[in-house]
Formats: sequence, structure tokens, C-alpha cells
Amino acid sequence: MTAELVRGQNHTLPQTRLEIRVSAGSPVVAGATLGDENGTVRGVEWIAHPGAHRLPGLEVSRQAAAGHRLAVDLEALPDEVHRVTVLLALPTGVGGPTRFGATAAPFVAVTGLDGTEIATFTLTGLDAESAVSALELYRRQGAWKVRAVGQGYAAGLAEMLADQGLAGAAELAASIQEAVARSLARSVAPPPPRTPEGDRVRHASGPSDPHPETAPQPQPTAHPPTVHQPTAPQSATHPPTAPQPQVPAHPSAVPQPAAPAHPPTGTGPGTPTAPAAPTAGGPINYAHPRRQHAAPPPPPPAAPPAEPGQAPQPVAGDATGWSMDERLYNQIWGMFEDLARAAAAYRSAVDFAESRMGQELDRSLSDPRNRIGGTGDRAREEARAKRDELIARAREVLDRDLAQLAAEAAVVEPALPAAYAGWDNPVWHAHRIPMELPMALRIGDLHLPERTDLRIPLLVRLPLERGIWVDSGRTASEAAALMDTDRLRRLAMETAVLHAARLLAVYPPGEFSVHVIDPAGSAAGSLAPLVDAGVLAGPPAAGPGGVASVLAHLTRRVDLVQMAVRAGAADALPPDLDTGEQLLVVNDFPHGFDDRAVTQLRYLADEGPSVGVHLLMVADREDASAYGPVLDPLWRSLLRITPVADNHLADPWVGHAWTYEPPATPPGSRVLEQVLAAVTAARRAAGH
Repeated sequence: MTAELVRGQNHTLPQTRLEIRVSAGSPVVAGATLGDENGTVRGVEWIAHPGAHRLPGLEVSRQAAAGHRLAVDLEALPDEVHRVTVLLALPTGVGGPTRFGATAAPFVAVTGLDGTEIATFTLTGLDAESAVSALELYRRQGAWKVRAVGQGYAAGLAEMLADQGLAGAAELAASIQEAVARSLARSVAPPPPRTPEGDRVRHASGPSDPHPETAPQPQPTAHPPTVHQPTAPQSATHPPTAPQPQVPAHPSAVPQPAAPAHPPTGTGPGTPTAPAAPTAGGPINYAHPRRQHAAPPPPPPAAPPAEPGQAPQPVAGDATGWSMDERLYNQIWGMFEDLARAAAAYRSAVDFAESRMGQELDRSLSDPRNRIGGTGDRAREEARAKRDELIARAREVLDRDLAQLAAEAAVVEPALPAAYAGWDNPVWHAHRIPMELPMALRIGDLHLPERTDLRIPLLVRLPLERGIWVDSGRTASEAAALMDTDRLRRLAMETAVLHAARLLAVYPPGEFSVHVIDPAGSAAGSLAPLVDAGVLAGPPAAGPGGVASVLAHLTRRVDLVQMAVRAGAADALPPDLDTGEQLLVVNDFPHGFDDRAVTQLRYLADEGPSVGVHLLMVADREDASAYGPVLDPLWRSLLRITPVADNHLADPWVGHAWTYEPPATPPGSRVLEQVLAAVTAARRAAGH
């Protein structure tokens, strides 16, 4: 169970390999210092920061972002280290907030590598401070603990480092801020995707890499566009899986698609690297040499030969993987990172151009004699001309990268399997229920304002590692605020039905069941396709009695499977127990739920995914406001998505606000009915 800490409180750490996730209202610099038994930082080599992001047992982000993931391996730290202090600072000279009191309170979470939260801390009460010691991990009598600190410093990063005994704190603080301002970095990546057979895609690392396998979230709360999130992001609660859209996550969420970013020395498909300088007149390379590959993969499809003088054509599946599905999955992830990186570079260039213009004007006009007359006007014109030139050059590079990605997307989208494809893809009309589970599932699309027609599929890994919350609240987004409440709730339930139908269509026959709780029967129209096709495990549960019955059934299943797994006695499960994956769709929460039912729902959200019970909630958080903070862990445990377009997801690297587009069937199409009919036929043929 998550420990929600207050300033000064501590909590024992149950494991030594951890992630520290940071979510802030504006981009912040994240770093960490190592301290000896007295808490003293012995030198600059004991500090992980954007200019030196990796130490033994410690890795931090390499860029300012609204979301960060810091990797920590306490066992890999030097023996003389007794304390790890996580630092947050506002970047200077980039036009952002200059004090934490002007932004939303930062949120810090210590998690396991699977994303399970161990302890969280919201840094409230900050005002004039521009840097803060957020929390510390410390060794006490051979055991490691975490303590919520929240000590702010009005004089910024230099004062904070000096307070920890570092000589030359001012010089180091200036170099860190300079590196951030010049965007000389990318950030840490979310954990790599996992499969039942183990990690199929590994990230290479050097001897000093404490986390060779750690890499949101949109997603966020973000994997290939799996946004971790962020878990929605944490608004999303956590980044783009995610993917973390952990994407991200996460949002990735976010300097790694800096945003979603992987260890800078990694070789996985999520590893961001600096874009190559454009070559005048040179062909566009669609082979994506910057997307490093894992080995040993099957050879990717060869690109068709280019006409003389023409650029090579993009190829679907040119990433590494053991199957075409995995190659496409990794290619989508690479496209997501490429788009995030291109947008981050452009935005950074624009910010730099504006900042440089301001500095030049300040220098030119600092002399009162230059403030009037022709001298001042010429200085302004020259400064604006330089700014416009820099922005134009950055836009040229961005347009080149966007054109490349658009050409790739035009090839990749038609080649996607049903699980990754949109509802308008013809692959659904010939879809057959598979005999094995695909790697991932598409739950929508993501795009950035630089090019709204360039959509990246938002994928989540299967089996689901966390539940999904379709937010039916009118405050969810600007589009939702302008929509009638009843229509918004109907759209939210229709979105949930599309997700449930897609899950049914990609699972082998008999290996996935859907239960529905609709206490007031208000979703009868939206649920009609599922009910008419006969694909539900039972009629939608209505009233308090129906709610209690379904929750008791699924809670019992979770308890029994957990006990069997722990005891190594899976063959002792009752013969009537369905061991297939289960999805619980809940409409209009908390209507029809008493305190016991709410407790059971929280239990299913926390414990269910590990034993095959998943939650898909349609709810307005305001409707449950009477429960207060009791339900906060529930909302944070779910990936939040919306029934209308909204930019609430962040990638786990640079923290871009990605606009999420929910899935929708083409107007007048009967593809949903056709897919559900195929599910029914496959079940009958398999004897289910």
C-alpha cells in the first residue's frame, strides 16, 4: 500500500532498485546528490545532474521537464554513500516561473520497477523558493528508508548545493543551468516493455549503468506511445506505457520524447539521440539509423529501390523485433520519440531565439542614449531579424523531420495488425480472432500542435498492467466543458464499449471475459452491441445487489488465484473458477456503491491486474468528491483517458502535452457489430 508522506515523515523501502517519479506544473531540473554519513557531498563527482546524468547506482534526466524518472539502485552505490537527496530546481533564463509558489505543487513518488508506488510526497507550502530538496533516501542500521524533506531555497540551486557542503556550488549550479538552457540533454527512459517470455527488447549499457533494463505514459501516464504518465501522468496518475503513453508517458511524463527518453547510451528503440544535422540536397534516410536495435532480430523488410535522384521510400516494420508485430510496435515507438524530439528541438530553438533577442535588446538599450532615435530602432530591428532567422532555420529542420514522419506514417498505418489499427482500417473487415495474444492494443491516437494531422497510435501492452479510467467529467477538457453532460457521459460509455470490444477481438477465444456494472441501467443504449452479441459474462449488473454480487465474484477470484500462486498450487483452484483474463466495466461510479463496494473496487484496482482482473471505469471524479482523499490512490492507479480530444497526456521525457484522440468507428459503419459477431462465432467454434 502506498505511503502518502508529509514533510519530515519517513518510510522503510522494501527494495533497493527503484524509480523516483517527479511531476511538476512546469518544467523543472531534477538531480540528485550523494552524501556520506554526515550528509556531506564530497565533490562534484557525487552529484548527478543534466551535465553528468549518470553515477554508479544513479541516473537522472538530462533536460528540464514537467515529468522525470530517476533510476536508483541502492546496492550499486559506493559503500561510503549513506544518503541520496533528490533535488528540484526551476530553470533560469528560459522565461519560465522563477519561484515554486507560481506553479502547481510538485509531486514525487518512489516506485518499484513495475510502477508500484511505495511512497509519495506532495511539496506544498513553497513560495519564493526556486530550488528544493524534495526527499532523501538514507541508510539506517543496514536498511534503506525514504524521508520527505521539502526544504526550499530562495537563492536557488547554488544555495542548496552549498548547504550540502559542496565547494564551488555556485560554479556548478551555473554550469547545470547553462546545460539545461542550451538543451544539451535528453532524459532517462521508462522501463522497457515486458513480455511473458521476458524482455524481448533489451537496452545495452556500459559497466557503469546500474539499470541496464530500466528505461510514460499520455499517458499521458506513457510504452510506444504508451504513456506512463503520466500516469496520466499523473493526471493521469503516472506518464505514454506510456506507453508511462509509464508516455508519456511519463509522457513520457518530459524530455525524452524528453518526453518518453531512454538511457542516452542505450540501444533500444526508445533511445533518443541528437538529430543529425540536415544535409543539403541529401536524401531522407527512412531506415532510422538513430533508432538503435536489439539483437538478434529477423532481418527487416528491405526498402524498395529508389529511382535515380529520389529519396529512399519508408518501409513498414523497419525496426528490430522477433516478429512483424514487434517490429511495428518498436517502429511506432521510434516514431513517437522522433516526433517528440523534433518538436522539443524546435520549441527550444524558438525559446532560445526569443531569449537571445531580449538579451541583445537589454544590452543595446542599457545606455540611455540608445533608447531614442535611430540607434535604438536599428538595435530593435537587428535583434528581431536575428530572432526571425533563427526561428526560420529551426522551422525548416522541423518541417523536414515532420515530412519524413508523415511519409512513414502513411506506410505504417495500412500495415498495422488489427490490435494496432484504427477502426477505419480495412484489416478489421477481414479480422479473425487470433490464437495467441498480441503484444499491445491501440486505445487512441496522439498528436502535437506542430502538425495535428500526424497521428501516432497510443499503444498499451497486453496483458494490461493497470486499469483505464474514461473521464466523463465536464471539466476534463475544454471540449468536454462545452458539451452537454448527458451526451458526454454517453460518449464516455461508448468509448469504453469500443475498448472492451477491441480487447475481446484480440484475445484467443475463451481467454477473456467482460463483466459490466451499470447500477442505474443508464448505459443500456451504449451497451447494446455487447449485449446483443452475447459476449458478456452475464447481464449488466444493476442496483446495489448486482454491484455487490459482481464485486464479490471478482474479489473471490483475485483472492483464490493469489493464494494459489503464492503456494505454487495452481492445480488446486476450484474447477468452476474461470482463470482467463477478466475485465470489469463500471459505469456511473460511485452510484450504487456503498463503503464495502468502494473498498472492493479499490482492491481490484490494486491487486487485480497481477492475476488477470482489469478495471475499465467510466466516471466523473467530481461525483465521488464526497469520499475525499480516500479515493486518490484509485484515480492515480488508473490510466486516464477522455471521450473527447484532450491534451492531458505527457510523454515521459520532455513532458510535451500530447493531444489524445479517443477511438471512434467511421460514421455509418457496422465494423463494431462485425467484429463482435466474429468473437461470438470463434467462441462457439471453440466450444465456449
